Amino acid sequence: MKEYTKAQLALRNGQDREEIWCAYRGVIYDVTSSRLWRNGHHYEHWAGQDLTKELGDAPHTDRVFDRFQAVGKLL
Repeated sequence: MKEYTKAQLALRNGQDREEIWCAYRGVIYDVTSSRLWRNGHHYEHWAGQDLTKELGDAPHTDRVFDRFQAVGKLL
């Protein structure tokens, strides 16, 4: 799997490029297809970031990432 830096992930925030990506536990997921991530944000969470520490605030488990394609690893 291709590796990306935090700076490269940050460019996939739904504003700078069409891709909307976020990372969880070192894996980067493409959430572009989700209507819940339109414009690069989902409630108080922002795309282009590592959301590992934020998942505890979410009303769902990490199984939510099973819906999305893993596109890379976060360095």
